[in-house]
Amino acid sequence: METRIVGRSAFRLVGHATRVPLIHRGVNPYIQRHVAALPAQEHLRLKALGDAEPAGLLAVCADLDADYGEGSELTYLHGVAVSRSTQVPADLDVIEVPAGRWVVIRVVGPHPQMLQRTWADAATGWFPFNPWRLRPGPEIVAVSAPTDDPGSPTRELWLPVEPA
Repeated sequence: METRIVGRSAFRLVGHATRVPLIHRGVNPYIQRHVAALPAQEHLRLKALGDAEPAGLLAVCADLDADYGEGSELTYLHGVAVSRSTQVPADLDVIEVPAGRWVVIRVVGPHPQMLQRTWADAATGWFPFNPWRLRPGPEIVAVSAPTDDPGSPTRELWLPVEPA
């Protein structure tokens, strides 16, 4: 598992948000419908607005139930990261993210299977052996590097952490 710890100053996540139920396995159809309903030009507008790391279009899960209960509600945001000084259009939703540290885990493979497996591996294999624990904050998936194989894109899973 390829990981790194990143310190970030405060930033904002901006885009289009909705409340959806948490689904542990497979594609979440509520998220899929939400993203599919956005016109293609909206994805381009969001990408042009993004000016902070994590870069690119982001899949953000916020306000998660502490127990990650199947069916519990969360806020899903399809958007980008912007600096605190960036002017944000009034029609976009905003999640304020305080300064903090993140474990960034590189994920290569089909979505969502590899992402779900990586999260499970982090919970059972990385966190118990490293001096970090999850802290409150959004969980972010960034498509970091396209590949020649559309079935095996490279993503980064950003999880908010603090010293254990």
